[in-house]
Amino acid sequence: MNARIIAVTVDCHDAEQLADFWRQTLGYPQIQRWQDGHGMTYVELSRDGEVPLLFQPVGENKQVKNRVHIDIAPTELAQDAEIERLVALGARVLTEDPAERFIVLADPEGNEFCVLPQRG
Repeated sequence: MNARIIAVTVDCHDAEQLADFWRQTLGYPQIQRWQDGHGMTYVELSRDGEVPLLFQPVGENKQVKNRVHIDIAPTELAQDAEIERLVALGARVLTEDPAERFIVLADPEGNEFCVLPQRG
């Protein structure tokens, strides 16, 4: 018997705002909102054939580096142009090591993610 991943969940203060950042970043066409039994609203981004991203409102602040993070690669722009686009959307650059192929950014709530060069 196996299990399967049904979503990658991101804890955040403002689920709507953070989901919108990631929607614009990744171009997700489908947005769903649903409430749990306590009236908490979750925002889910999905696209056929991919694991959804679920944004879950929490009260506590992020305190340490993420143990799990998202890696992305641009589909149309060069890596540096993609980073400029993401910064304009609200991300910030955390590390740029010329010896590495990836650049570490943080989303508007401080969650780290990596931007790699385009893939063939």
